[in-house]
Amino acid sequence: DGGSLLRHTAEVGSAAPETLSLWSRRGDGPESEALLRRLAGRGRHHSATAAAGRRKAPRPYGILFKQEQAHDDAIWSVAWGKNKKDGSETVISGSLDDLVKVWKWNDEKLDLQWTLEGHQLGVVSVDISHTGSIAASSSLDAHIRLWDLETGKQIKSIDAGPVDAWSLAFSPDSQYLATGSHVGKVNIFGVETGKKEYSLDTRGKFILSIAYSPDGKYLASGAIDGIINIFDIATGKLLHTLEGHAMPIRSLTFSPDSQLLVTASDDGYIKIYDVQHANLAGTLSGHGSWVLNVAFCPDDTHFVSSSSDKSVKVWDAGTRTCVHTFFDHQDQVWGVKYNGSGSKIVSVGDDQEIHIYDCPV
Repeated sequence: DGGSLLRHTAEVGSAAPETLSLWSRRGDGPESEALLRRLAGRGRHHSATAAAGRRKAPRPYGILFKQEQAHDDAIWSVAWGKNKKDGSETVISGSLDDLVKVWKWNDEKLDLQWTLEGHQLGVVSVDISHTGSIAASSSLDAHIRLWDLETGKQIKSIDAGPVDAWSLAFSPDSQYLATGSHVGKVNIFGVETGKKEYSLDTRGKFILSIAYSPDGKYLASGAIDGIINIFDIATGKLLHTLEGHAMPIRSLTFSPDSQLLVTASDDGYIKIYDVQHANLAGTLSGHGSWVLNVAFCPDDTHFVSSSSDKSVKVWDAGTRTCVHTFFDHQDQVWGVKYNGSGSKIVSVGDDQEIHIYDCPV
């Protein structure tokens, strides 16, 4: 029920002081639904600026485009997909303003294509199917919604239960959606049916992050207590439990060859694990605060991270060193993703902006 949802949300906020501070800006305390919803002021006007002008010649790293006032509240999630039919590229953003927005990436700028309404509370996670035709979003309203990216219409709504879909991810074959729940279970839903097919039990705590391996063999989850679990998808067996972090795991990403798992935590560290043997292969520091998101580059040689220190960092996966840092956001950065070629990075944050960066390939 609503009270249960708010209580669970308050628990998450208690583990995330900055998040609680964000909600408290609305003035009525954590028990007020007003802290999670924006009931008015959903303007449709957007201003876009190309940072520092359009570049005539490419440079190794740099901000290419900035979408200001992309939403009316903090943007907590972003995804970048490519339509397999026509090759068009789509960015979707999910915000605490209850909206999902669909943007087309054309001529080095974002054009708003659809504003998807339906969620009753803030959107906390979004993903795009590997076909590039369907988007999924999860919200504090306890619902998962599937959207047709070609028409902007809702395909179906799934009632996942209070705070049972904090994070979500499409399977590599786009047939399933995995979601993390507050009771430590990974729930697997059929995309076609909208029904829960089965659950994987970590026997742990609130799952904040979910990731499939690109080869479809593994599924990893990260919990609020810093525990990481890796499952064999074919058998449903729990293969490894990793205890390298002492604070919440905000994000997980597999390398394109599915051999490495990179984790991001509130402890300020990024850790790299050998998936097969569950060995810690590296611990990276550099962010000044929580690491909120990580994403591997399709070239298998780099990955990107974002943090509440307002920065976005690009790392060399081989040398385990930071090769570039972007300082363009004005507030904590919740989401980062590469495009399909690895030549661009998108980032979103509490400043309500979407940034697109150039990266050398």
